[in-house]
Amino acid sequence: MQVFTCILSAMTDDRTDADKVFKALGDPARRRLLDRLHLKNGRTLTELCESMEMTRQSVTQHLGLLEEANLISTARRGREKLHFINPVPLHDVYERWVHKFETGRLELLYDLKRSLERKEDMADKSASFVYVTYIRTTPEKVYEAITTPEIARRYWGHENVSDWRPGSTWEHVRANVERPVEIVGKVVQAEPPHKLIITWSAVSKADDPDEESRVIFDIEEQEGGMVRLTVTHDQLQPGSPMAKGIGKGWPLVLSSMKSFLETGTGMGL
Repeated sequence: MQVFTCILSAMTDDRTDADKVFKALGDPARRRLLDRLHLKNGRTLTELCESMEMTRQSVTQHLGLLEEANLISTARRGREKLHFINPVPLHDVYERWVHKFETGRLELLYDLKRSLERKEDMADKSASFVYVTYIRTTPEKVYEAITTPEIARRYWGHENVSDWRPGSTWEHVRANVERPVEIVGKVVQAEPPHKLIITWSAVSKADDPDEESRVIFDIEEQEGGMVRLTVTHDQLQPGSPMAKGIGKGWPLVLSSMKSFLETGTGMGL
């Protein structure tokens, strides 16, 4: 009976999350706000109010609904509050409600996802991405999933290998291929189970400081047995192959991690 109750609760939560996403996307003003973030991610409220032809209060309310649906995330930079597109919920909706019925339409939905992802502003000094997902698990299990090679392999397709001490190196290792190590970096900060900061570089450019980016994992326990995982990948070169690949990779990885931690099965990356 307890197992049935847990399954029913999870199904209800999934349906509620999908309802919020569909409701948020159903309003043209909110779609326009997402379009503005598509053109330039990481905008302030003042920037988003420009040419919206509505009051600041109305824009704030629309942003609140988008944030409640987890379609945008926010981050503080000094005194400014910046807004970022978060495509993870779209990928979750696809995997849970579309993929099993419409497998032949993957490219159409992927195009929609990409249209809501970040395009780098070439005027910026660096490109940044902020992704958020909510997982029914514990902070300890999320941290373990990121830092334990045999677990990461099951949902990521790669192993993250390190002793995870500040100053140590880490490697992103793919098994059974000719060039198994593609990404390397150093551990900047490790505070299990709530925070991990690492540098991120392609192996071929590991000696070039200008090609080094940073990944921040913030793991926060929420009410109801949920964990909020925020992944910030910043200090990327705008327009670089790495920056372009990040927008495609992180939503898929985070959706697969969520599926693995909640059901025991990843997405086979």
